[in-house]
Amino acid sequence: MDEIEIITGLDIGTTKISCFIAEINEADEIKIIGVGSVPSEGLRYGVVVDIDKTVNSITNAIRKAEEMANIQVDQVYAGIAGDHIRSINGRGVVAISGENSEVTTDDVRRVIDAAKAVALPIDREIIHILPQEFIVDEQRGIRDPVGLKGIRLEAEVHIVTGAITSAQNIHRCIEKAGYGVADLVLEPLASSFSVLTDDEKELGVIIVDIGGGTSDIAMFYEGCIRQTSVVALGGRNVTNDMAIVLRTPLDAAEQLKIKHGCTIHRENDKEAIIEVPGVSDRANRRISRTLLVDIIQPRMAEILTLIYEEVKKSDYINLMTNGLVLTGGGSLIPGIIDLAEEIFNMPVKIGIPQGFTGMVEECRNPQSATGVGLIQYGVKYQHETGGNYRDGEGNVFDSIKKRFRRWFGSVTTI
Repeated sequence: MDEIEIITGLDIGTTKISCFIAEINEADEIKIIGVGSVPSEGLRYGVVVDIDKTVNSITNAIRKAEEMANIQVDQVYAGIAGDHIRSINGRGVVAISGENSEVTTDDVRRVIDAAKAVALPIDREIIHILPQEFIVDEQRGIRDPVGLKGIRLEAEVHIVTGAITSAQNIHRCIEKAGYGVADLVLEPLASSFSVLTDDEKELGVIIVDIGGGTSDIAMFYEGCIRQTSVVALGGRNVTNDMAIVLRTPLDAAEQLKIKHGCTIHRENDKEAIIEVPGVSDRANRRISRTLLVDIIQPRMAEILTLIYEEVKKSDYINLMTNGLVLTGGGSLIPGIIDLAEEIFNMPVKIGIPQGFTGMVEECRNPQSATGVGLIQYGVKYQHETGGNYRDGEGNVFDSIKKRFRRWFGSVTTI
């Protein structure tokens, strides 16, 4: 009988917290056996603002998944996002010191160490260092330089940073809920594991997770991340606009958005009448769907335009031949593909998680992209060990070394 391993992904969002539990067999095949989702309380724009409420939400989400899976978990791969996330590109250069001028794993260690030596504010920490390429004596495009001959070794990396307090608070909330943290993973990076193919990452693609509080962006080219950024607007802003204009409770506005929302006008919008609940004991109102679209369309256009402005800052914008992939709850609003294609002038599709069995109907939707991706991230890296600089065990380079080894599986000895 195959040995079964359990991996858990925890998607901590502004509007909901979702837990996904999966069985992994010896062939690394994923079977999702438990899903739990609860409204998120205690977070704002991906940042913990009330620890007790956040702990309660995390506990409830994981317990729901545990009850469904009939199993108890001890640690999770948790997603991290929010307006505090920043990224920069780094470059390191070292002289090759190996015998016969061959690149050794120690040279690789030193060049990665040099690439991460960027000046960071004291309130920020490194979450990921993602190697983009190595260069040996000006020969570019090398993914595994060990064994090559040369004099000079360079590395280009993408460095993702977050506010120390934000990362620590997420870590603390999970631990207070009674669970360990296997890793904190940038959410668009996690989503990319579940919705993007290797060909898309190689040829150029943008993934955008439109969550409740923020929209998270990652650009891929030649198999690795080239840019990450965050826009501090999301689906909650659309809901707030509807609640204010329609004078209805937030919960009612969210349900109206889910049931009747759209970003483009249709022929029968004026004839389609929607009943809007009043606040407290005020009477319900009736409106046409035209008004609903008039509220939703400008805000979604603003969000997508701000995302496009972020993407335009990258030198790789003209290389995104596979266009835009949308995930997250905001991608479910009808008409968003047409609106995004108009703003970005490139192909757009909705990202649906792939590569798993089990609870397919419950998980094959863009809202589950991060949770499923966290499991796939964990599967790829489940055999890795090492110190974790977030909890004080080991040192920063131990964690960076671990992630480097994960990203380029061929370099296994550093």
